[in-house]
Amino acid sequence: MLRLEQQGKDLILHITPQELDFGVTLDCGQCFRFSRISGTVTRGIAQGRLLELEQQPGWVRIKEMDEAEFRRDWVPYFALDTDYAAIHAAFAEDDTLRQAVGYAPGIRVLRQDRFETLISFLISQNNNIPRIKGSIERLCRKWGEELGEGIYGFPTAERLASCGLSGLSELGLGYRDGYLLDCAQRVAAGRLDLDAVGRMELPAARDELRKIKGVGPKVAECVLLFGFGQMAAFPVDTWMKKVLARYYPAGFPARLAPHAGIAQQYLFYYIRSQEKGAS
Repeated sequence: MLRLEQQGKDLILHITPQELDFGVTLDCGQCFRFSRISGTVTRGIAQGRLLELEQQPGWVRIKEMDEAEFRRDWVPYFALDTDYAAIHAAFAEDDTLRQAVGYAPGIRVLRQDRFETLISFLISQNNNIPRIKGSIERLCRKWGEELGEGIYGFPTAERLASCGLSGLSELGLGYRDGYLLDCAQRVAAGRLDLDAVGRMELPAARDELRKIKGVGPKVAECVLLFGFGQMAAFPVDTWMKKVLARYYPAGFPARLAPHAGIAQQYLFYYIRSQEKGAS
């Protein structure tokens, strides 16, 4: 059960980094509008508002937050309604996953806005995280609604669809311009119903998303995992290809398929951190 405590305008969430590590969760390649501004403070924009979190060993201070909003909007966003202890127990039967979870147990797979996730992962193709973050920030500043001084929300599909290729070309996205425009136009016109995709079984949802220009297997899996809560979606990039070749040459265990996407996020973070630390 969540332990919440209101302190003035701020909300205190009593939780440990082993249960949910905000810094790692928000900087492990699944979202792109958060940054760690100090060793304990992470700040970013999601769901149309600025979020600032200070994490200490036994608690997190969430700036200018009340309990009702947190329970309504942020418990689902941070998957605090999901029993990760049970998932960890299932993963512990696999030696590699046990090590990966032990390395960063506080990672959780976010439930993000579907359209934002689609656009973000279209931008992510053949790109690195600093450049992705910069591109998304320019996109939001140019076409998003101003939420406060220097703070911009993510643009709507209708707004992006109306700006055309000429507007998108100002952002330096290169060939991705056409991908973003096609996606925005489909959603704005109702040719792509994201709510309907959310109700589909995984194979049908994959097929529907891959109708969008530029959405291949990896982008579709990322969007389904991070935007649609499809925990069996399993994105495979160069890091995960290394994991599969090294630890799962016979394929990822079928018994873990229902939570394969969560497993992927632990494995992705683990191998990337280990190889960067060794370099």
